Amino acid sequence: VQLQASGGGLVQAGGSLRLSCAASGGTLRSYGLAWFRQAPGKEREFVSAISGSGDTTLYADSGKGRFTISRDNAKNTVYLQMNSLKPDDTAVYYCAADRRFYNIRTPEYWGQGTLVTVSS
Repeated sequence: VQLQASGGGLVQAGGSLRLSCAASGGTLRSYGLAWFRQAPGKEREFVSAISGSGDTTLYADSGKGRFTISRDNAKNTVYLQMNSLKPDDTAVYYCAADRRFYNIRTPEYWGQGTLVTVSS
């Protein structure tokens, strides 16, 4: 499966962004989908994930209450709505997929990243 992320940009602290990730080359409903991020000088970290049916979602503590993951299987797209953004959210955000949701924190497929910059 191929993944294409978009929606990054420059936003002021307290603002919002919605990231999108379009998938192709597979039956999207069969895949768990996730977002990761990598800040400058830091390791890539898990942000959020959603199961193939959309019934189960996972969030890192850093995004709980501020980020919402969703998916539209008809459009083969997963979204990450990010509200109340902080400068610490500045990172390159990656979408990822795995056919085994229990394995979503070490996914088999990765997309390219989209840069989110939050100014103070």
